[in-house]
Amino acid sequence: MTATAPARRARPGNFAAATVGLGALAAFLLAVEILIQIGVVNRFIVPPPSEIIGSFGRVIVEEHVFSRFLLTLTECLTAGVMLTVFGVAGGVLMHRFKLLQQACETWVAAMASAPIVLMYPLFLVIFGRNAWTIIMMGFFAALPPVILKTIEGIAGTRKVLVNVGRSFNLNATQQFWKILFPAALPTIFVGLRLGLIFALINIVGVEFLINFGGLGQLINELAERYDLAGTYAAICFVILVSIVFFMALEKAERWLRPVD
Repeated sequence: MTATAPARRARPGNFAAATVGLGALAAFLLAVEILIQIGVVNRFIVPPPSEIIGSFGRVIVEEHVFSRFLLTLTECLTAGVMLTVFGVAGGVLMHRFKLLQQACETWVAAMASAPIVLMYPLFLVIFGRNAWTIIMMGFFAALPPVILKTIEGIAGTRKVLVNVGRSFNLNATQQFWKILFPAALPTIFVGLRLGLIFALINIVGVEFLINFGGLGQLINELAERYDLAGTYAAICFVILVSIVFFMALEKAERWLRPVD
């Protein structure tokens, strides 16, 4: 009973926060609409929100947006799974072998600031003009924050927890799964969130650049037709992809950390 009471008390607060957020969004869109209608903002640069909302039906019916949405979502999901497996494993290995960490950590950090998206011609040569080029570019662009945050999370485990594990004669594997990994989970999930942001940006960007499948290609096609309302509507679907990912990641974090 005591565990469920705080959760029940938190629900009205969550509802109020969501209401305020939606109200702020509606007020912003209304302000933009007014500024465009009175000529302060050029409608040939930013279309009125009413036109964007009105174009959703046309974009959904005429542009096969759901199949494109599923393609982009699948690419992001594939990159996210690879990111979780290889990013976390890479961080664990670099923490475990200090020489490897000293040799590679600086390069990984430098890779985080590198414009990976500009290397798309090289990825096209290696993987061809297909979905794997897009997936691998999203994966490599998103890998550094996951590795670095995994190292940070494991290294930041409180010494008292490690000493408790030693007092129970836990071996290295048991210490990792029972102490180090659970303690590092919050920081690892921060890295995964950052990684997914980078992955989504690069996936949609590469779809736009090579004009291949997904929502990025749709944005490119609509922009070339100078269909501004449709272009902004397609961008809204990209935002929807990010919302789906972050909701799934939040549920996964709650499942792995049921105490919170």
